[in-house]
Amino acid sequence: MGSQHELPADRSYSKPLGIRFLEYIKKAKLSYESHQAIVLIVTFFAYASYHATRKTTSIVKSALDPQSSDLGLKFPWRITYLSAPAESKGLSWVLGDGWAPFNGSDGTALLGQLDVAFLSVYALGMYFSGHMGDRMNLRIFLTVGMVGTGLFTSLFGAGYWAKIHSFYYYLIVQMIAGLFQSTGWPSVVAVVGKWFGKKKRGLIMGIWNAHTSVGNITGSLIASALLSYGWGWSFVVPGLLIAFMGLVVFFFLPVSPESVGAYREEDEVDSLRKSEEEEGVTEPLLGSNTELNEKAVGFIEAWKIPGVAPFAFCLFFAKLVAYTFLYWLPYYISHTAIEGKYLSNEAAGNLSTFFDIGGVLGGILAGHISDRLDARAITAATFMYCAIPALYFYRSYGHVSVVMNVALMFICGMFVNGPYALITTAVSADLGTHSSLKGSSKALATVTAIIDGTGSVGAAIGPLLTGYISAESWSAVFTMLMGAALVAGLLLTRLVVAEVAARISESRSRGGSQTGSEAPELDV
Repeated sequence: MGSQHELPADRSYSKPLGIRFLEYIKKAKLSYESHQAIVLIVTFFAYASYHATRKTTSIVKSALDPQSSDLGLKFPWRITYLSAPAESKGLSWVLGDGWAPFNGSDGTALLGQLDVAFLSVYALGMYFSGHMGDRMNLRIFLTVGMVGTGLFTSLFGAGYWAKIHSFYYYLIVQMIAGLFQSTGWPSVVAVVGKWFGKKKRGLIMGIWNAHTSVGNITGSLIASALLSYGWGWSFVVPGLLIAFMGLVVFFFLPVSPESVGAYREEDEVDSLRKSEEEEGVTEPLLGSNTELNEKAVGFIEAWKIPGVAPFAFCLFFAKLVAYTFLYWLPYYISHTAIEGKYLSNEAAGNLSTFFDIGGVLGGILAGHISDRLDARAITAATFMYCAIPALYFYRSYGHVSVVMNVALMFICGMFVNGPYALITTAVSADLGTHSSLKGSSKALATVTAIIDGTGSVGAAIGPLLTGYISAESWSAVFTMLMGAALVAGLLLTRLVVAEVAARISESRSRGGSQTGSEAPELDV
């Protein structure tokens, strides 16, 4: 009899640790702020792992095609750079003779095709991922995307041990990996947007958006450290890392306040007060449980939300600039004489991280300023306009010294990545909860996907154009980037004018109320 009573206890302990932890969390009734902290931490490391796997390919290119250390077309001044025999021998000793089919005369072109294929599928998949994310459980959707990304990233690396030399194998694997990668951004922005109101959303998301740079730097360090053991490890380890983070997301991520029964005290008071006054009408709060909230917004409807199209096309040109730097900056640095000397690939790669560091500060500043001014468009446009002289000075004076190069690169990263971070985070979350949605909270992923998906098309086109234009002149490349920054700012003109007009009307109304209070004294 005693053994029969002990069975239920044994069965409870047979549950997975993550499930037992979630049950404990629900019973413990954590505060709203504690859940917010969990959301920020889990989504931060989740998307950092996405970028870590994405960065791996650019690092391993030198191992797949060591004979041409560039990331694009061959240039006349490569001969000067490769004239250092000791460096070339050292590179060959570490990386070997490359990997067919990428170590042939067309190896660079094949690697470029992998990049374009990955980014094209990623951009296209973004639209579908946002549409599906608003109709599925985001925790499960994000987990599937992360595990799938880990699987196909690892399969790319598995070609090393399986001795696969078919270009189409790597092409198909990269395309499928790009499809799974597209699940990440709409999902994490939607989750964070559900937990944080508009009041300090820009600053919070600006800090949170540092996961992009953290992921890039982490991916670079892991891939570089493992290259000497075989380039396959540089894919498998980041692949296992993101798959593990996918399991963390599945077990520990609360996708919305409703999913864990967490509400702010003021929200509960407001909702009770409103329900007493008018039962059928509710404010467009994310915590509402009305029938409207259960209906996901369609793709075309999301495009019609005021502000979505201008910000989406602005991001097209902003990401064109940002991703051109992401894919070409290390190469540009290593092939530009700084103080009359050419830096090694490793030194150029390390130096290029200052662009990401500047981007972290830019994202935080853009978010904080837009919160204080309550003007997302004015902030984004101003940063894009400031990026134009920053790009000009970097091209013109970056070669003077390493210190000058780092300083100007840092400033470029701040102004280029600032609006990029603002638009993909706070702006997307704002528009995903726009008042025109009448309380629907199921537009966050769709709006985020539309904006970032359109931007990702620019991210694919920028590096591709750079490969051809740079063959003629790097000055022409920077002219293209400055032109793109100008167009990005101009696309927000209508929204900037609207925000300025709103600020003026507010100041006039305040002035009018003050004069109105003094009016009786003037009439006497």
